[in-house]
Amino acid sequence: MTTPTRLLASLLFLASMTLLIPMSVQSDQAASSPEARSGGPEQQVILITGSTSGLGQELARRLAATGAHVILHGRNVEAGSALVREIEESGVGSASFYAADLASLEEVRRLARTVRDGYPRLDVLINNAGIGSARDGRQESEDGYELVFQVNYLSHFLLTHELLSMIVRSTPARIVNVASAAQNPIDFDDVMLEEEGAIERAYGQSKLAQILHAFDLARELEGTGVTVSALHPATFMDTGMVREAGIEPRATVDEGADAVMQLVTEPIESGQYFRGLEPARAHDQAYDEEARERLRKLSRTLVGIDSETQ
Repeated sequence: MTTPTRLLASLLFLASMTLLIPMSVQSDQAASSPEARSGGPEQQVILITGSTSGLGQELARRLAATGAHVILHGRNVEAGSALVREIEESGVGSASFYAADLASLEEVRRLARTVRDGYPRLDVLINNAGIGSARDGRQESEDGYELVFQVNYLSHFLLTHELLSMIVRSTPARIVNVASAAQNPIDFDDVMLEEEGAIERAYGQSKLAQILHAFDLARELEGTGVTVSALHPATFMDTGMVREAGIEPRATVDEGADAVMQLVTEPIESGQYFRGLEPARAHDQAYDEEARERLRKLSRTLVGIDSETQ
């Protein structure tokens, strides 16, 4: 992996998450029901993973400004609560915050149950949260899987699966996987990157897996009214993380948000990968139907979904 790719892999990430806690701007205690904070059955509901900082935070602000109810998700409870307060005080959209550790599949299931039980609809799911390459070497999740693969891809695969029927009922709806131009092919003989030196592929493998998932899901949902896409929003966006690493930013967070917003709000064809605002070609493996099928079956097995059920 080249040095720029390693830098991209180590910098384009959002923190993984902790306990599942609803936050309200009215109280420091547990929030009232989510429905009470949304504007009613006609208000769009949008879930953004990793939305307490960086790209996810900017997306939350923009989407709330359209009048939507935004479900925020991240690690920092204080930051999540502050963003809920900011959105609510704007007087346009509304928001709620839940924290969940994407290194735990049980926490992902709990987050999904909370959304299903608390909201009448889900119009948009933006799978944005992630971590960078394993700078301290290979690490495992709570479930015993390679950490980057689980946090960036596998937990989003499970979350999407758990919320899919709700999304289909809310059509027209969108699913957006925030991937990356840093893409490494999946070695199905070593997906957990246990071989020597394999951990350097962690970030690129997880991001390509997001693209394969988007393409596979677009095929599955053809004709349902759900548009599925993946993108590389921008390279080295101007964030505190980039500057602290001594890297000269190449793009603004606004540029990255512009690219994601296009996939949320504009008429686009399902099953595409974008680099910024333009359709682009992903790694060749993303167009390999056998590879997509292998990844789907493996993912269902890893998260404990019965292969005979949907």
